[in-house]
Amino acid sequence: MSKLSEKKCIPCEGGVPPLTHAEAEAYMPELDEEWSLVDGAGLLAKSFVFANFKKTMEFVNKVAAIAEEAGHHPDMTVSYGSVGVELMTHAIGGLSENDFIVAAKIDEIK
Repeated sequence: MSKLSEKKCIPCEGGVPPLTHAEAEAYMPELDEEWSLVDGAGLLAKSFVFANFKKTMEFVNKVAAIAEEAGHHPDMTVSYGSVGVELMTHAIGGLSENDFIVAAKIDEIK
């Protein structure tokens, strides 16, 4: 279990700067290696592949439950056998620790 996955998201109303590229990179070792930093570390993204639509939707529902509990919601693109997940803290226009916490919790979905 990642230390990040044990943390809780702290509500962000803005007024704080997003993580720098270096700060975001420092969190990456705690996530599955398939996560990537996009747009100069302004976005965290990962694609998931499933055998069928039922498995895809089961995953989407588990991500939704994590997001609701955290109060921090990813953007998801859902197709028949795949889901794209993108995380960023919209209130600050970039990444915060919350994005990495949610990503770590998503990594623990079995």
